[in-house]
Amino acid sequence: MVLHKDPCVELNDGHKMPVLGFGTYAPEKFPKSLAEEGTKVAIDVGYRHIDCAFIYGNEVEVGRAIKAKIADGTVKREDVFYTGKLWSTFHTPERVRPALEKSLTDLQLDYMDLFIIHNPVEFKPGDDPLPLDENGKPIFHNTDLRDTWKALEKCKDAGLVRSIGVSNFNHKQLELILNMPGLKYKPVCNQVECHIYLDQSKLLEFCKSKDIVLVAYGVLGSSREENWVDQSTPVLLENPILGAIAKKHNRTPAHVAMRYLLQRGVVVLAKSFTPARIKENFKKEWQRKWRGAYFEKYFVASHFLEKNEL
Repeated sequence: MVLHKDPCVELNDGHKMPVLGFGTYAPEKFPKSLAEEGTKVAIDVGYRHIDCAFIYGNEVEVGRAIKAKIADGTVKREDVFYTGKLWSTFHTPERVRPALEKSLTDLQLDYMDLFIIHNPVEFKPGDDPLPLDENGKPIFHNTDLRDTWKALEKCKDAGLVRSIGVSNFNHKQLELILNMPGLKYKPVCNQVECHIYLDQSKLLEFCKSKDIVLVAYGVLGSSREENWVDQSTPVLLENPILGAIAKKHNRTPAHVAMRYLLQRGVVVLAKSFTPARIKENFKKEWQRKWRGAYFEKYFVASHFLEKNEL
């Protein structure tokens, strides 16, 4: 992947995606206003790829931020690459377009640049985004993913979205789509958790072989929410080896962790609602030329770090 000013990767349908995106997810305990203000700051410092989702519950706020930055002349609509996601209660074909249209209304946008199936697992269709049975267990549903995909293709044909893709798919689930009869559009991307501790090498290799871009969330390590990860799991950014690499080259641990993914051809979603950190992650990192030898040095170091061999 060649990095230059406003670097992008070309998708298999011809559209271009900025290789560095701003993620807008935040746990429910945080006020929704953080997403609005954070998105404004992100656009101001140079982010042009904004990633959001219905289930995040902040599409209204993110949409307001984008609209405000268009209104004040910071960007034009065509400058912004917006990614939205189809939640797991909307997999039945008749619910796909209404879900997309509802998100567009909340966002105050006429189209999305990218709309992806958020998860291959489907929940019972309905108004409850997380339907549970009497025992507190999720109520699943079994729509064929290929039928969901056909509905996404129709949304693309209708001009509601420019590109379509998937998220959290393994290679078998991707093959189900790729090998379906009458496939009109391949997924342009697969968005998954990916970082130094979970480098997704095999999935990345498969996606590259199919001209599918791997997009990484959780790039600075898994979410630390108690219901998400074992709290005894090492915190990636506190790893002493990562810190030593960053110090040696006058970068932050976050810079090194993100650059490790970029140099492997992975699109990176950086997430923070702290203005100073948003600026740090973007300006210092991506607007300077880095020596090729430097890339190689911490590619090797990160490889050993991921394998706990240093």
